[in-house]
Amino acid sequence: MVKVGFIVEGETEKLLIDSDVFQTLLMDLQLECVSEAIDARGNGNLLPHNIIPFRETLKDKGAEHIIILTDKDDDACITLTRQRVSERENQMIIVAVKKIEAWFLADSQTMSCLLKEDYVFENPEQENVPYDTISALIYDKTGRGIGGSKPKFAKNILRKGFSLTRAAAHPNCPSATYFLNKLTQTSPQPAAADCPEGGLKQKTPPSGAGGLLL
Repeated sequence: MVKVGFIVEGETEKLLIDSDVFQTLLMDLQLECVSEAIDARGNGNLLPHNIIPFRETLKDKGAEHIIILTDKDDDACITLTRQRVSERENQMIIVAVKKIEAWFLADSQTMSCLLKEDYVFENPEQENVPYDTISALIYDKTGRGIGGSKPKFAKNILRKGFSLTRAAAHPNCPSATYFLNKLTQTSPQPAAADCPEGGLKQKTPPSGAGGLLL
C-alpha cells in the first residue's frame, strides 16, 4: 500500500474524497488514505503558506504523497491554478475544470439515474457553473429542485453511486481522466477498468498503456 493524504478546496470535494465509493477505488489501487480529506475552506487557503500546516499534518500521519484537489474557477488556464498553489516534492495538484460539479455531469450513468432517463452531457467542462446546469436539468426533466446547496446535492449524487472512473471515461472530461491517471500512476500496481458495480477490476495493461485501461 502507498499512503496518500488529500487537501481539498471545499466541502463538496471533501465529500467526494471521503465517500465509500472513492475510498474503495483507492483500496483497489492499493492506495491507503491516512485520514479524512483536509478541507481548506476556499481556494484562497490553498496558497503556499497556508498549505504548509496541512501538509505537515498529513505527513505526520504517514502520507507519502499529498494530493491537492481544487477548481480552476476563473483562472485563464490550469497552469495558473497550479502555480497559485505551488508545486512541491511528492505532491500532485488536481484541477477540476471549471468546477468539481463538471465531473458529476460527466458520469452519464448517475446523471441518467437522477434524470430518470438515458442522458449524456456532451461537454461538461465547458460549463461555467455546472451546479446550476445540473439544477436546471433536474428541474426541467423531473419538476423537482436540486436540494438547496452544493454539499447537499453532492451527498445525494454520491448516494446514487457517482463514479470517478465513469467520469474519467467521458471523452470530454480530461481533468477527471488526469486525476484517475495520476492515482493509477501512484499505485504500486497497474489497475484498470470500471466494473458494473462502480469499482475496479485488476488487469495487466499492454506495454505502453500507461497503466490505465478505460
